[in-house]
Amino acid sequence: MTTMTDVHPETRAFEADVAKLLHLMVHSVYSDRDVFLRELIANAADACEKLRYEALQTPGLGSGDTPGITITLDPEARRLTIADNGIGMSEADMIEALGTIARSGTKAFMDRIAAARDAEEARLIGQFGVGFYSAFMVADRVEVVSRRAGTDSAHRWASEGLGTYTIEPVALEDAPAQGTRVVLHLKEDAATYTERLTIERLVKAQSGHVPVPVALAEKPDAEAQGITDGSALWTRPKSDITSEEYTDFYRSVAGQFDEPALTLHYRAEGLHEYSVLAFIPETRPFDLFDPDRSGRMKLYVRRIFITDEADLLPRYLRFVRGLVDSADLPLNVSREMIQESPLLSAIRKGVANRVLSELDKFATSDAQGYARFWDAFGAVLKEGIYEDYGRRETLLGLSRFHSTTSGSDWRSLKDYVAAMRENQTAIYYATGTDRDRLAASPQIEGFRARGIEVLLLTDPVDSFWAGSGVDYDGKPFKSVTQGQADLGLIPPVEGEGAPAPAAPETEAFIAFVKTVLGEDVSDVRASDRLTTSAACLVASENGIDRQLERLLAASGRAPSGTRPVLELNPRHDLVTRLAALPDAAEIKTDGARLLLDEAHIADGELPTDARAFADRLARVLAKALA
Repeated sequence: MTTMTDVHPETRAFEADVAKLLHLMVHSVYSDRDVFLRELIANAADACEKLRYEALQTPGLGSGDTPGITITLDPEARRLTIADNGIGMSEADMIEALGTIARSGTKAFMDRIAAARDAEEARLIGQFGVGFYSAFMVADRVEVVSRRAGTDSAHRWASEGLGTYTIEPVALEDAPAQGTRVVLHLKEDAATYTERLTIERLVKAQSGHVPVPVALAEKPDAEAQGITDGSALWTRPKSDITSEEYTDFYRSVAGQFDEPALTLHYRAEGLHEYSVLAFIPETRPFDLFDPDRSGRMKLYVRRIFITDEADLLPRYLRFVRGLVDSADLPLNVSREMIQESPLLSAIRKGVANRVLSELDKFATSDAQGYARFWDAFGAVLKEGIYEDYGRRETLLGLSRFHSTTSGSDWRSLKDYVAAMRENQTAIYYATGTDRDRLAASPQIEGFRARGIEVLLLTDPVDSFWAGSGVDYDGKPFKSVTQGQADLGLIPPVEGEGAPAPAAPETEAFIAFVKTVLGEDVSDVRASDRLTTSAACLVASENGIDRQLERLLAASGRAPSGTRPVLELNPRHDLVTRLAALPDAAEIKTDGARLLLDEAHIADGELPTDARAFADRLARVLAKALA
């Protein structure tokens, strides 16, 4: 009798419908069928690089011709041919590399040379062994004719991408002298790939910097014209590159016509290796304030373009244009996107830190140039103060501001702190939309009288970062329109004189105004920030800044229940005269209301009730003219 313990598991191989698998791979792995050309050029470049390596081991291998890739168009026959003079393939190579899905000849080659400790000698691109099959997205038949360097035989591989292929010998006169020729019989809807402009655009965008020159022939019998030279600017020493070459490359990668204000070109070495060529423009790109705030840095892997959506820099550095090229970044199988990895994190951190470091040097070495940079991009860079806590101190040091004492010049926080008054413990600021109006706002009067510099912040982002608990050099930021001013410990500047004492009846008037205004305000109090104006509005100590409240209201997200504080200048002639009137006088009640309306208008707002404001004003004028 057989027992369960006598039964052993049977090992079986997975079975697959190859035709369906190939169809699924071709139509699901890639999101953009334009990439087929990139994949075939990458394979051709790898073949040329393999020949270079093997020629080092076997002198005399190959024809000695300069490596090259030639693309030939045949619009009449609807054919596209990509040929190289690289290592080529034997019959066995074709069966292994083309007849086996996901078998990468490049990967096997790299494993072999890595075992020989010569991995740095090869700059190879392919990894997965699937890129070749992307050709079936645009072709209903693919033919590959190849002759391996150093052999006297050639073969043709052909397939319609339906699960089978044929392979046969071909006469040497019908084959390349060495290397591989891939012929795509294009589908009807892919005829545009026989147009010169289309192919030239794709080559330059995706493969413009592969280490092998690419030439293009418009017809089978036409002479091929070079469209790329096999060089990549970022791989050359900085000392060999002219400013004109940098400018030309910047314009090509950024799509702008100005000159770069700053160029960063370096190679990071050590645990993680990658090359960076980045530019800071002189003028604002047109898409700087796109809602998605995406960056425009391009990612290359072994000089092949992968994506410009890799978020290689924080969003507040989205004005930077350029590229990063790495040989080691892990990609998904389609090579259309990167995978999260320690290397990617290291690149993001390293490039961002380097950009900020270069900006710091720029600010020190060329104050006028940096001022122009700040005019163009300061509003964007300040987003990082709110978003990037780890680099907040650095970004605050790079930031520049207009203030009540700077005129049209920019001031750094280092300058501000150095000029702080005795007993001043905070960095004071005012937020709004117009610098001149801010400079004339009543909330600043007491600060100006005491010689206290106030930063005038007019960018929308200022209301967010300045009120987020940030500090610089141990000094907190404090809004002049929020909470108590606390100016008692700072004496007026010489010549201003101490403020006159308040009349005793104003205390009762302040209580009267509070009763009249009721729920329209959260409080009414005497102000030590006003010197020439009668009234102003401020936010409560625990409330949000007035400008931030307006921004949130404009976007439909105003916090409910927020009411301003009305501050009155107890030494102002209008306040003292109103305070002297009997409480029953109608003009006193109208005056209390008009003080609130005046404060709203001084803040650039409309009175809460325009018709009531007009009626009150008419009554007061009639009384005054009677």
